[in-house]
Amino acid sequence: MIVTVDYGTGNFGSIKNMLRKLGHASVISSETTDIMAATRLILPGIGAFDTGMKQLKATGVIDALNAKVLQEKVPVLGICLGMQLMTCGSAEGQVPGLGWIDATCQRFHFDPNPEKLKVPHMGWNYVYPQRKHFLMQEMHPEPRFYFVHAYHVKCNRKNDILLQTHYGYDFTASFQKENMMGVQFHPEKSHKFGMRLLDNFVKQS
Repeated sequence: MIVTVDYGTGNFGSIKNMLRKLGHASVISSETTDIMAATRLILPGIGAFDTGMKQLKATGVIDALNAKVLQEKVPVLGICLGMQLMTCGSAEGQVPGLGWIDATCQRFHFDPNPEKLKVPHMGWNYVYPQRKHFLMQEMHPEPRFYFVHAYHVKCNRKNDILLQTHYGYDFTASFQKENMMGVQFHPEKSHKFGMRLLDNFVKQS
């Protein structure tokens, strides 16, 4: 069962609709029983880091998530804020993250900024794989995804970086460690590229 974790923020409906187009049934839930029955977990999210963590804690599902992700090793995909919540914390706030990935989140800072780049970073950008992984298996040529974010993840372990994107400088667009995957972009808004990535996430055994 594919479970998209509902903690009050995120494009839950868009993710469910894209999965449906791909032929995959899924549920949107914040119930511990559903999470414990999951064979795939998706942790989406938009907005501020501290607000997201507080709302996730309020659902009472963090213990269940830790059990599924850290002990049972069920595949999990964090999307945008969901990816950031998987790290140790963010410069955006003071609340600790889930701590699944040895990483932190920092705000875009361009010094100098000759291109006059705006924050938040918003729009389509190419991604550059740093290693092979099933998420990008049989991906369409020149893969690009839709981003909307002011903060990005900084991995402390280079081997965890899966995809990079350039916006003023190179930053981590996706990470992967064991069963834990995160993407800073929105696959549910990224047309055929996002569909392929989500399909790969679901189908990989």
